[in-house]
Amino acid sequence: MLRFFKKYYPIRNLFFVAGEGIFIFLSALAAVLIIFGRSELILDDWLLLKVFLITIVCQVCLYYNDLYDLRITESYNELGVRLLQALGFAAILLAFVYMLFPQVIIATGTFIVSICFVMFLIVSWRFLYSIILNRGIFNQKIVLLGSGQVVKDIKTEIQSKKDCGYSIELEVPEKTEEDNSADPGVMATMGQNQFEGLSEMLLGHKIEKVVVGFREKRHILPTRELLRCRVEGIDIIDGYDFYENLTGKLTVAALNPSWLIFSGGFQKSRARRILKRSTDLILSVVMLIFCMPVFFITAVLIKFESKGPIFFSQERVGEKGRTYLVHKFRSMVADAEKQSGPVWAQTDDERVTRVGRFIRQWRIDELPQLWNVLKGEMSFVGPRPERKFFVEKLEEILPFYTIRFTVKPGITGWAQVSYGYGASVEDALEKLNYDLFYIKNMSVPMDLMIVLQTIKIVLFSKGAR
Repeated sequence: MLRFFKKYYPIRNLFFVAGEGIFIFLSALAAVLIIFGRSELILDDWLLLKVFLITIVCQVCLYYNDLYDLRITESYNELGVRLLQALGFAAILLAFVYMLFPQVIIATGTFIVSICFVMFLIVSWRFLYSIILNRGIFNQKIVLLGSGQVVKDIKTEIQSKKDCGYSIELEVPEKTEEDNSADPGVMATMGQNQFEGLSEMLLGHKIEKVVVGFREKRHILPTRELLRCRVEGIDIIDGYDFYENLTGKLTVAALNPSWLIFSGGFQKSRARRILKRSTDLILSVVMLIFCMPVFFITAVLIKFESKGPIFFSQERVGEKGRTYLVHKFRSMVADAEKQSGPVWAQTDDERVTRVGRFIRQWRIDELPQLWNVLKGEMSFVGPRPERKFFVEKLEEILPFYTIRFTVKPGITGWAQVSYGYGASVEDALEKLNYDLFYIKNMSVPMDLMIVLQTIKIVLFSKGAR
């Protein structure tokens, strides 16, 4: 397993993406050889780098068109449509690159010919990969030890994601009056008071990892058996740690406070704070300058369509619980909550104007928050700021909600790119799971990854309301 930003990714996923890149590279190279012959390899010293440029552009377009989300491209019809769209975008993007840098052009017709090879090779490669996923080839065998809520959550996640890289070989619940057997469909069940023989059973099944998630560890944890497994090379991992690494979020509803206290993360050194603040300052100044034309056009359109102010300012709760005014372009009719009071925005909200719907779709309404970032009230990346009215209610319902206020709120965040918009207490709970994961593992490289994913969401207008 590979681990990026405290999240595990199967090594085979890396081979999958790399293999696809190799096929694109070979397709473009084959197109050159077919059109011009081997002489082109000798005459053009930069040919391989030019082909590599085509490969990079194509894979970026594949990523931004969700072709690496196997849940979306499970259907071959959907795969074909998205693949054609991605290659079309790649052709347009390459055309712009060639206009700016004519010296990187390979030759007319090369890209068109290579598309035929790319379509065939990528579909064949993905067909082979789907067989590997369906049969669980190269999956890491794990045992779920215990029957706590975190174990049930882990089981659900693994069963819903074919490409997670794990397969549940055994379930071993603790023996209770309520539970005398594991859930149906598991390979084997064991539930002895002292878990005698557990280590022999795991070694016999060639288990590589044991995930421990008891309802109550006192007087139950089979220390001797687990120690023997550990010295035999079997990885023993706490259920909360495994769930965090598997999903990129925490499980607040089932979380034990002691795990938060003793787990790693939550590093907020002075150096990290200075680096994050410096990045925010530079980006906010640059974007405010470059976005001035967008500010002007948006302001004119808002004023032209409806009466009321151009900007919408509202009190939000920020770092350390301090309140501040967040600024956005007004996307609703003036005094939208005069009758209803504070409510979450809904899909196809009637209060949203025509201009408002457009600027929400492309996240233009969020741009004035750059001023909040410049002032130090917000960061580019962080938990989304919430209104005090909702904060007071959510603090009473959701455990650990106040941890969100240990960092600055952000224009975008891990919860926004992973879950999207939320308009209920259930959504707030799920977004809190992601927010706490970010706060626990935050870093500048992770912020960069979130910004890149945000660009993808904005380009394809996902999640706006």
